[in-house]
Amino acid sequence: MEFSYLNSTQIHFGKNQIGSITQDIPREQKVLVIYGGGSIKKNGVYQQVRAALTEHTWVEFSGVEANPTVETLDKAVAIVKAQNIQFILAVGGGSVIDGSKYVAAAAMYSGEGWDILLGTHTVSEALPLGAVLTLPATGSESNAGSVITKAATKQKLSFSSVLVQPKFAVMDPDVMKSLPEQQLINGIVDAWVHVCEQYITRPTEALVQDGYAETLLKSLITIANQYNDRDNDSWRANLMWTANQALNGLIGLGVPQDWATHMIGHELTALHGVDHGRSLAIIQPALLRNQLEVKRSKLEQMGRNVFGLGNSADLAEKTIIKIEHFYCSLNVATTLTEYQGEKKQVIQTILDQLETHGRLALGENQTINLERSREILELAVA
Repeated sequence: MEFSYLNSTQIHFGKNQIGSITQDIPREQKVLVIYGGGSIKKNGVYQQVRAALTEHTWVEFSGVEANPTVETLDKAVAIVKAQNIQFILAVGGGSVIDGSKYVAAAAMYSGEGWDILLGTHTVSEALPLGAVLTLPATGSESNAGSVITKAATKQKLSFSSVLVQPKFAVMDPDVMKSLPEQQLINGIVDAWVHVCEQYITRPTEALVQDGYAETLLKSLITIANQYNDRDNDSWRANLMWTANQALNGLIGLGVPQDWATHMIGHELTALHGVDHGRSLAIIQPALLRNQLEVKRSKLEQMGRNVFGLGNSADLAEKTIIKIEHFYCSLNVATTLTEYQGEKKQVIQTILDQLETHGRLALGENQTINLERSREILELAVA
């Protein structure tokens, strides 16, 4: 274990915390409030934000999609440049926050913002931003990562920079009351796979990281088991905090990380419109079976410590089945069934995109090449 760690995001967690942004954004800075489809105007969040910004000068930008596109976000970048915006406030879930990170960076760059995603421009400066989280899932409210889609080319790429990590994040579980069921379930699945990507790799002696990852996984199992009784404050608070801790950097410190499920899953979202969380549930079991031998030790550890299984020769295989049961308990499919065209062509198109994006050596051991990806997709596509 060798690492440097700093999480600089100030967290305001609990009810009635939105008002805290009054003190967190300097009054002399002009603010752009970025949000999605307008649900925040129906659940009271917009009104709370407006009240908190009474003494600030601010404008708003709406319409950020569930998978934020550069085409939409560049319109916000233009507003920032034209109106001398000095602070970005993201109000929404991971997509809005990811999109706001892009806006914060692209607005300080004279070239095409998509260069940031292509890796031809390294972010060297960005506007400060804060977040009001409305949908727990990605942990984007306190990390440095962002995933953006280019609709014109059906590309979904990511970038990371400490310069776009939110200065603060307001996490009020009360705002989750009006969330659609599908978004809640996607959030549970997303958080689950975030933990797994940093845990189901190869054995380490990182007792804290392994133990904390296992605690988060067990928490998500409890949250899923209590889903029918979700209309209570503690359920919402535990989901919101668990999803945050799954990807705030802590459990990944100094340990191997995978992320192949995400890389392949991104292509399902970009090409077939599959919800991000559901794309992960489709890819992960197939990937685990394909990589069974290299992941056997950690799968066995997960079986014992997370699912409470006894030792057996097929413990790793039983653990994968338990993971599938977890998804099934939430009515989330583990194979891709809704797509256009023949299975062979669908798989080849995904592989072509993986190759275009340079995803030729995935996983913690960098051994998932295009042929391994093909094998994974053969299992994952019905």
